Amino acid sequence: MTEKSEARRGEYFVLMPDTRRGGRGHGVVFSNVERLLHPPRRILRPAEGGFPVLTEKPQLRLEPGVGDPPEDLEGGMSGYWLVSERLKDGFESVDPDGFEFVECEYILQDGSVGPRYFLCDITRKIDALDEGVSKLNIKRSDEYPGGKYYNLGGGVSLAFRPEAVGDAHVFRTPYSGNVVFSDAKLRAAVIGAGMGQGSASSGVWFEDASDY
Repeated sequence: MTEKSEARRGEYFVLMPDTRRGGRGHGVVFSNVERLLHPPRRILRPAEGGFPVLTEKPQLRLEPGVGDPPEDLEGGMSGYWLVSERLKDGFESVDPDGFEFVECEYILQDGSVGPRYFLCDITRKIDALDEGVSKLNIKRSDEYPGGKYYNLGGGVSLAFRPEAVGDAHVFRTPYSGNVVFSDAKLRAAVIGAGMGQGSASSGVWFEDASDY
């Protein structure tokens, strides 16, 4: 394989909550999620992504007995990310059309209003993976939407077609579930805002897609 046909480091990244911190994790409880659900869905996020019609504002409550205050990015909020105001601002400074947000009512243990937090989703899907260059296990079956699924476990090397990505700085693919990809510009903006790197990750982590 020639150098030009290999995935290049530093171009695209997997964007995710940083799970390395250990400990108890965050102690934010989604207190009114049951009232917001649309049966038969068991989580708030629709299968197609985005936000359903909400009858009231999402209500979050910090329970110190459950865990610690949230960092700038947390996962597992009924299918959504939980993001701080400064991370939201960093995302929107680069790709305002790549994210959808809903502001939450966040209450601290003493009943006071906490800092602004938002539920976040990335609904943009682009069929941009360069399958001929990438190294991964592609499962093909009529059971998968579109007839295939990108298995990203076990160490993969991903390359993307720039002409397909276009001006997008954050996206999912139709065949890799909820995995989120970003480009170097979005990563630089987040790191420039004081998140996403080393011990200063603040819950935001970028893994190079060429060696994931």
